[in-house]
Amino acid sequence: MIVLVFYLALVIMLILDISKKVPLNNRLGVFIGVCVIPHSFLLVYSVLKILNFNSTLKVVAVTVPMVFIILYWLIKIAIKPYKEKMNVNLRVRAMYGGKILLTALFYSLMVQIVFYIIAYKTGFWNLPKWLIITDTVVSQVLIISYLLNGIIRVIALCYRLNIVKRVLFIMLLWVPIVNLFILRSLIKTAKEEYDYETTKKAFDDQRIESQVCQTKYPLMLVHGIGFKDWRYFNYWGRIPKELKKNGGAVYYGNQDACGTVAYNSEMIKRRILEIVEETGCEKVNIIAHSKGGLDARYAISKLGISQNVASLTTMGVPHRGSGFADVGLKLPDKLVRIITNFLDKRFRQMGDSNSDAYTAIHQFTSDYSEEFNRDVPDADGVYYQSYASVMRGMFSFGILAIPYLCTKKFGKNDGLVTIESAKWGNFRGTFESKHYRGISHGDLIDLKRDDYKGFDPRETYVNIVSELKEMGY
Repeated sequence: MIVLVFYLALVIMLILDISKKVPLNNRLGVFIGVCVIPHSFLLVYSVLKILNFNSTLKVVAVTVPMVFIILYWLIKIAIKPYKEKMNVNLRVRAMYGGKILLTALFYSLMVQIVFYIIAYKTGFWNLPKWLIITDTVVSQVLIISYLLNGIIRVIALCYRLNIVKRVLFIMLLWVPIVNLFILRSLIKTAKEEYDYETTKKAFDDQRIESQVCQTKYPLMLVHGIGFKDWRYFNYWGRIPKELKKNGGAVYYGNQDACGTVAYNSEMIKRRILEIVEETGCEKVNIIAHSKGGLDARYAISKLGISQNVASLTTMGVPHRGSGFADVGLKLPDKLVRIITNFLDKRFRQMGDSNSDAYTAIHQFTSDYSEEFNRDVPDADGVYYQSYASVMRGMFSFGILAIPYLCTKKFGKNDGLVTIESAKWGNFRGTFESKHYRGISHGDLIDLKRDDYKGFDPRETYVNIVSELKEMGY
């Protein structure tokens, strides 16, 4: 009779979980699964002792379903440690699950400490030595597996953690006491990102019908030097997807990575005419980053396509040159040629038709820019606007540390371009952040695919494009 009641209780538990009436992966269930279930050997032994079973058949009859429930519980929590329905993508849900596991484990550590203190002082309740050893080993293995599960989820999937932080956290996780602070930091960061993504998704769902990026003319994104419009690694990060989701028609300049301004502008002209013919529109709205802005300006003013361009928005473009180029080109010319020849060779292998990195980087100097601006005036009928950004220190964006220092003496900059140099046409402002990271030249195009406080590149471009729409472009 006792065995039947026991089976009935286990069946009811399964039914309640499957029907989601009382799911095993709710907050309490996760806490029990992380704190209590790891001591499953003690649980099974205690149940058998309480029931005072002495026959092998009865022991097996109780042990098998208990082991089944325990494994079911453990696996369910390991895969999906939450019961909520979340209106976010799989990455965010998986990361949130890691946050739940780490939170439960953080408090579980306190429970485990108290448990082992009491067990030690009571002589482990006179339990068999084999049981104590087995339970200790199994419980620690399960707790560590949950810990790794949560850490891997958060470190691998949280965009707010850059590479340096991820490496640092992995190294420090094995340091006693310090690892507690690391856990708290991971939990806090994951929660911030989850809250942000949840709010953003709700906001996106509300505005998606309004198609705020559905401009009169299609958008053409023009990249900077040293990059291409690769299919599987988008220069613009998550920005194009966000624009398309909100109604934007997005195209790319497809110019060479290290082509000269004159050569790349010809490619941009051809691309504009292709878009005009393909879509049947009269014009395009160009959004250009870095050297791409110079390429676009030349094409508009010198190649006779101003009638096919409604607006040009430049992001961190060195309209008045880059201090880094002025300083860097003081290096021995032979060394500069070795570097640029290497770049030319690599980009030609990638399909560039006329790579000329040596000339292209000289077009970033202040002397060239002064001559360029005299020779390339703004075209009538085209709306010009510009934006800048600012790094707050040399370590804001690691690969731009040296360029930032070289450019710093010329003024506040994004690691390559000063605010004054980025100004052109209607200057709309500078993207800054109160946090140390600041907003770098790469952050302007979502290069790291990171989320961080004070600046969202996706929302930034949605706002820029929606304003173009409001202006009739």
